[in-house]
Amino acid sequence: MADNLATARVGEPTRALLISGTVAGPLYIVVVLLQMLTRDGYDISRHPASMLSNGAQGWIQIANFMATGLLFVACAIGLRQVLRRAAGPGRTWGPLLIGVLGAGMVAAAFFSADPSDGFPPGTPAGPPTTVSVSGMMHFLVAGIAFLALIAACFVFARRFAAAGNRGWAAFSAATGALFLAGWVSVFALQGSRAANIAFAVAIALVLIWTSLLAARLLTRPDGG
Repeated sequence: MADNLATARVGEPTRALLISGTVAGPLYIVVVLLQMLTRDGYDISRHPASMLSNGAQGWIQIANFMATGLLFVACAIGLRQVLRRAAGPGRTWGPLLIGVLGAGMVAAAFFSADPSDGFPPGTPAGPPTTVSVSGMMHFLVAGIAFLALIAACFVFARRFAAAGNRGWAAFSAATGALFLAGWVSVFALQGSRAANIAFAVAIALVLIWTSLLAARLLTRPDGG
């Protein structure tokens, strides 16, 4: 069935957009890892990466959200360009959902999560007693971005399955399922350090999947 999917040469402008997507995931992960190693008081088992937007060095994570989000928006445009004339499912919703992810990350740069549980240093232990407007908006845009990313995994899983590419179909579906499970576990097991670490790993996995997807379409613009 893969032969029935239309193929097209990737032009240089579209190639640049897709390369933006291949860079986005690793960029976000590396910047967060560097901050984990250098920011006083930060503990990935207690603090989500979004809390790195606080404190004197918070601008680093804010810039990380902005840059990564814009790269994923560019990637979504590239995905749309290579898939719009291709047959098969997901050619509309797939790029759109990746675009929502990118827009959500850009929004997260403007709405920072509230300080919590001792970070940044000087913040009282435990959850915040009140939630700011910025904190509520951050929670909202993050939730929308996460839902879009989960949906994108399953949309592309369906597309790859239709193309007969079982490996990528399984990879996409498993990534979406693991990310969803990790997200749910954070709420179900509030305060669990293991759940927090598992969710951080799930975020890294799904961002890597997104970047690998962009790399895949560089060589297979039919999305198969």
